[in-house]
Amino acid sequence: MGTGRWDLSGLPGKSAEPRRIKEILRLVKGFRGSEDRLRPKITHAELRGMISKIEEIAEKFAELASHASLSHAADTQSEANIARVAAMNRLGARVRNEMLFFDQWWKLGLDAHNAGRLLGVLGDLRAYYEHMRLDAKHTLPEPQERIINIMDVTGSSALVRLYDTITSKFEYRVNSKTMGREELGALVRSPDAKIRRAAYRALLSKFASNRTVLGDIYTSIVSEWNSVEVDIRSHDSAISVRNMANNIDDRTVESLLGVCKKNAGVFRRFFAAKSKMLGRRTMQRYDLYAPTSRPPGRRPYGAALRDVLGAMSDFDPRMSAMAKKVADADHIDSSVRKGKMSGAFCSTVSPRHIPYVLLSFTGTQDDTFTLAHELGHAVHSIAAASQSILVQHAPLPVAETASTFSEMLLYDRIMAGAPQAQGRALLASKLDSLYATIARQSFFTMFEISAHKLVTDGAGVGELSAAYMKNLRSQFGRSVSISEDFADEWVAIPHFYHTPFYCYAYSFGNLMALSLFSRYKREGAGFAQTYLDILAAGGSKKPEDLMASHGFDIKSAAFWQEGFDYVGAQLGALQRL
Repeated sequence: MGTGRWDLSGLPGKSAEPRRIKEILRLVKGFRGSEDRLRPKITHAELRGMISKIEEIAEKFAELASHASLSHAADTQSEANIARVAAMNRLGARVRNEMLFFDQWWKLGLDAHNAGRLLGVLGDLRAYYEHMRLDAKHTLPEPQERIINIMDVTGSSALVRLYDTITSKFEYRVNSKTMGREELGALVRSPDAKIRRAAYRALLSKFASNRTVLGDIYTSIVSEWNSVEVDIRSHDSAISVRNMANNIDDRTVESLLGVCKKNAGVFRRFFAAKSKMLGRRTMQRYDLYAPTSRPPGRRPYGAALRDVLGAMSDFDPRMSAMAKKVADADHIDSSVRKGKMSGAFCSTVSPRHIPYVLLSFTGTQDDTFTLAHELGHAVHSIAAASQSILVQHAPLPVAETASTFSEMLLYDRIMAGAPQAQGRALLASKLDSLYATIARQSFFTMFEISAHKLVTDGAGVGELSAAYMKNLRSQFGRSVSISEDFADEWVAIPHFYHTPFYCYAYSFGNLMALSLFSRYKREGAGFAQTYLDILAAGGSKKPEDLMASHGFDIKSAAFWQEGFDYVGAQLGALQRL
């Protein structure tokens, strides 16, 4: 089983677009014609019928838009793909505007008594529509909402596409070899310090030389975010916008970030220990992900996939069977090629479709863990396939729990059979990963909080770079020496552009996964059903409520501290080895 491209034949392609667009617009027109049913005494059956139409339109649009976006991810340099994504964004804005009347009525036009009467019959959609009612105070009159939907297509969405188009063309030169970002990323974990340094310098210098234009894109995105969401919609803060979208309370996120900041010393101690393992007096930022021993040999894609499926099967065969569906359907794009979108992701189209996974597999152990991560997302989607398309997706932070838990299963399986020397190296590598996905991501979010304030106060790109360097020094203290070129690293972080404040979802998901994994270790095989039940809920419950129903209080600092206690235990194990 080799690396390759995904098969998109199960989705309506370019040739089907004219017919499918007409069908979608016909359905939207019919839905618009039912507006006169929206009265306080609407019957349960009438409401369910309208929601069924919303689900049908969402399904058909998702299929069409997904083919365009996945084609673009596979080849970001294709002008045809870029044009198709832009066309889908315009269609999406048109559809949202034509159907906006229903959301406006539900949020603003329906009294509390009748809303309560109707919520009682919505089943798994209850929490979704309760959340919409909570969002009412940030909802504008319909004409203004229509304008914002239209402006988004030519505003921040267009700027994000521009950022992707520019940066996906970047090529990096290391030791007389030209490469893309995926290959470059593998070099920062090279056993050769000179190669690591050269890789970082190639990356940072490329983005630094383009800092003016990329920084201008970023400040424009941030300005629009704050003008629309904070000034006009009256969200409490820039990050509150993401919290509301994630259906998570501000207090829960504040608790998470507070515990992450408080525990920065855990990773500082790790870097002090690692510098000794590397024979260094001080850890350099270039050497942060340096292997402490010779990395394991590169593995073929088929062997890596078998490792991931085996780890899932050890936990529960049902989990492995879900992940195998993705591979068997040829829904994994794993080859390394020019023009392909950097990074990795799992795309869920709808409950009727097997998810799609993208990564660039080079054969490293990190790539195997990335495969486990993205297939964890896919398992989550498949487990929640019984849910409506409106709530199949879990909020971002809960979604990152499933992906991280899959990585933990793979790590546990490899560690179980590893000799002491290999186990020591793997443990150090795992702590590298925990740093990258917990502390690093939380400090990214802390930087974004300060960056949004700076931009709204009129700061320029240089001031953002200074704020980023201050953030790094706060994060590492004296445990890591940071060269000045890292001040521009923020320009190279796609999440800052694509999805502001996304990054705390990684910290949230990882720490939650550590708590779940610790519980699995205490309870054994019986925990599998609890875990699969959490996944099966998708986004049908508010995260605080979902986890509370299984005995976890994610609003408390104690919950997040439990995850750091696991990290501290892993550090102690490394020091003993």
